[in-house]
Amino acid sequence: MTPMLAPTLAPSLLTLRVAAIEAPTSLIKSITLEATDGALLPGYTPGAHLQVEIPCANGGAPQWRSYSLIHLDPHDDPREGVRAYRLGIRREDEGRGGSRHMHALEVGATLTVRAPVNHFPLAAPPCVLLIAGGIGITPIVSMASALAAQQRDYVLHFSGRTREALPFVNELRALAGERLILHADDEPATRFSIDALLENAQVNQPIYVCGPAGMIDAVLAAARKRGWHECDLHYELFTEAAPQEGDTAFEVELKSSGKRLTVPADKSLLDTLIEHGADVMYDCRAGYCGLCSTRVASGEIEHRDTYLSDADKASGKVMQVCVSRCKSGRLVLDL
Repeated sequence: MTPMLAPTLAPSLLTLRVAAIEAPTSLIKSITLEATDGALLPGYTPGAHLQVEIPCANGGAPQWRSYSLIHLDPHDDPREGVRAYRLGIRREDEGRGGSRHMHALEVGATLTVRAPVNHFPLAAPPCVLLIAGGIGITPIVSMASALAAQQRDYVLHFSGRTREALPFVNELRALAGERLILHADDEPATRFSIDALLENAQVNQPIYVCGPAGMIDAVLAAARKRGWHECDLHYELFTEAAPQEGDTAFEVELKSSGKRLTVPADKSLLDTLIEHGADVMYDCRAGYCGLCSTRVASGEIEHRDTYLSDADKASGKVMQVCVSRCKSGRLVLDL
């Protein structure tokens, strides 16, 4: 995975208006956002995303959800600023409420967002292998557009349960042409095969993959088995980490105040901290961006992130509170 440094300052806030809503599939909505005053919006690079403020249904503190920015025009460089942001959001009825809120929006509604950030940057290698599963296509779209603009070689594999479940296909065909290869689980002739894909690729050909965690894990494992170097494997999870079997409750103490909180077995440490008003920055909620790194004064950590180095994990002095938990029953955080 591409190494990343956590930002030291919170991104600036923007108030945006919903300018257009489309439904490329029955479960996905494409939402276009513009500045309420028509001003030019901050630019971004391929793989970037917005954080959108989601109000809490029970009147508690609002939450933030991350959505990748879609850019499909290779003749327009979004780095210098854009007139609109476009998001693609899949409705998750069993999720935490962010997608349901976004799907209920109407044209004219306003949203508070943080300016674009990028934890999934596109480097400048030669032939690139792009792999997307379902709504994981959204950051990959912008990469394909940038590669096309730079006249660089790439292949885009796009997989879903059915052909009808794949969004933006017509736009992708117009952009990528024969470089776009579609896969559908219910079509034996086109079903996605990681082994077949990698057998026809060059070892250490840069891979950028986004989609469900299972697909990403399978792609990375297969590539590593065939000799790919870590520096050529780039990925972004499109789902938050879920509770694992065997998770138990634990206590956390905030060192500055002495306040003690109980983290339930089915809730993350991050959510517990937010619920009780702790000031913690966060973004990906999946343990790879590094933004929620928190110093640990005492306690044994169960690390579940992919951000920290082995040395950092062994030190026991820092943790990613979005996914990691406590082994010893009690943690003291330097908060």
